[in-house]
Amino acid sequence: MSLFITDECINCDVCEPECPNNAISQGEEIYEINPSLCTECVGHFDTPQCVEVCPVDCIPKDPDYEETHEQLLGKYNFLMATGK
Repeated sequence: MSLFITDECINCDVCEPECPNNAISQGEEIYEINPSLCTECVGHFDTPQCVEVCPVDCIPKDPDYEETHEQLLGKYNFLMATGK
């Protein structure tokens, strides 16, 4: 499952540099997570790093992008192989 950033985001800038897949970017109003790049840090870390550093706890799992651990690992492998 990909993660997403809710409108409770305060634009503190701490999540973006923590993402190993560069899935987080500044949107029009708040930071956004690209679900095609988000692996919940599977392959990199044991826990999603953006969630670990978020001071307002505004990064839940996105129910619109349900993925198993195996699917997230497959996405990680694809991203690493293609250099994205």
